[in-house]
Amino acid sequence: MRHRSLLILTTVLTTGALTLTACGSRDDDTKSSGGGDTQTVVIGVDAPLTGDLSALGLGIKNSADLAAKTANADKTVPGIKFEIQALDDQAQPSVGQQNAQKFIGNDDLLGVVGPLNSGVAQSMQKPFTDAKLTQVSPANTGTELTQGNNWKTGDKKRPYAAYFRTATTDAIQGAFAANYLFKNAKVKDVYLIDDQKPYGAGLAASFKATFTELGGKIVGTDHINPDDRDFNSVVTKVKSSGAKAVYYGGEYPAGAPLSQQLKDSVKIPLMGGDGMYSADFIKLNKKAEGDIATSVGKPVEELDSAKKFIADYKTAGYKDAYEAYGGGTYDAAWSIIEAVKAVVADNDGKLPDDARAKVLEAMAKVSFEGVTGPVSFDEYGDTTNTLMTAYQVTDGKWTSKLSEAVK
Repeated sequence: MRHRSLLILTTVLTTGALTLTACGSRDDDTKSSGGGDTQTVVIGVDAPLTGDLSALGLGIKNSADLAAKTANADKTVPGIKFEIQALDDQAQPSVGQQNAQKFIGNDDLLGVVGPLNSGVAQSMQKPFTDAKLTQVSPANTGTELTQGNNWKTGDKKRPYAAYFRTATTDAIQGAFAANYLFKNAKVKDVYLIDDQKPYGAGLAASFKATFTELGGKIVGTDHINPDDRDFNSVVTKVKSSGAKAVYYGGEYPAGAPLSQQLKDSVKIPLMGGDGMYSADFIKLNKKAEGDIATSVGKPVEELDSAKKFIADYKTAGYKDAYEAYGGGTYDAAWSIIEAVKAVVADNDGKLPDDARAKVLEAMAKVSFEGVTGPVSFDEYGDTTNTLMTAYQVTDGKWTSKLSEAVK
């Protein structure tokens, strides 16, 4: 943590005010806001706010902002004012790592919501854990992030204590997708493609394991560059393979043109995970009809628990949709708010000196009814909510087909 000693010393000398350093006592760190004293708690938000995935990233930013504003309006934590610091990671791990250091350097920041991409999360986990700074992602599904690289063999070990998520894992999502395609869609022959990124490759591997276990056949496999937009060579391979569907481990910017070029050659559906479940997939794909995607949780539009969130989001006037991760993001931000609330209550209504460490400790016990349903975390930092939904593009929009909890 940077102490900014010179700046602090200058402020003290020029104003005569008591100013708190990172190592000082928070108990006297009050800021006047209207009537009475308040302490400011910043919640960081890391997501792709520009570029191909910005539709999802902006939905994350806005939903976290709404949680902070709601907590302030309702005085959820008396004496605490929440603010949001949002940084654009451009879906790049190197940028995410730089953002992590910026968050760590903000002494008022006690938790971070995000990122969207599992690869970006890998670059942030260690510095956040070293700083005892809580991180809660609404979107990461890479199983190794919480259960370690050997999870496939049953050797599950939590690698980073500061990492949590409100999205379930690829191990669960891939299995759910395989079951849906084999049992519900009655597809037995699949061509498997991934974008070689941690999220896409992990999701494809999980799908393959369950699909073949069920008796399905992988008739071919391939990898693509997610920055490419011409996929005719791989489409030719798919056509000659006799596949009845393509399963794609990746995200919608490449998934949309892949699907469209596939339909130009062979009339079979493309299926993917939550990285495909976006309105932009349909906007970018004139032949998306019939395509399938899975996503974490149930559609918020179908949840009684989400009615207030949807109404408040509309009232707030955000110009960007909350997208696939809106509800999960609100719950991620609210879990940090709940942890802060517990810490403040245990310290006579104020933040303690070691607020970051205390908030991290409190996260393990967080439990509340959220936008997406019950919110709590297991011993790995994974959400205990394993509800998944399968969607299909019908009449030009995503339509939910099946929702169920995965054991």
